[in-house]
Amino acid sequence: MKKVFATVLMCAAVGSAAAAPKADIVRHKIPNSDFPIALAVTVPSTATIHFISGQVPAVVDAAAAPDSLAAFGDTKTQSESVLKKIKEILQGMKLEMSDVVKMQVFLVGDPAKGGKADTKGFMEAYTQYFGGSQPNLPARAVVQVAGLSNPGWLVEIEVVAAKK
Repeated sequence: MKKVFATVLMCAAVGSAAAAPKADIVRHKIPNSDFPIALAVTVPSTATIHFISGQVPAVVDAAAAPDSLAAFGDTKTQSESVLKKIKEILQGMKLEMSDVVKMQVFLVGDPAKGGKADTKGFMEAYTQYFGGSQPNLPARAVVQVAGLSNPGWLVEIEVVAAKK
């Protein structure tokens, strides 16, 4: 009798779980702000989560030394290059930039900016992909680091994407 009751309960649980509606990915806005990041993003268990490794910039000047800023450009140029790479990776996975729920950005201080990270240059590139016409904003952190593995890199970005 106990086995029959347990089996009935398990079948009922499985049936109700299958019938439960899939929750949406929720992007929580920063109160009273139009800054183009989410305060937080809630990803339901019904979503598939994709972790995209850190991407670094493409060479923009092949004639320049391969470990120089001249080879990769300034922070804005590098950020555009990295975000373009991320978009292409996502597209190859049948995902879009609007599926990005978390972004971690590593910026190296720009010698032309007195060693400070060029967050303005980064934001000029970032807002080409997030905010404005693409309202699905990720939770995001931007940190200044001492350096990346190539002295010419000022930017590395990793993302997490999720899709139901």
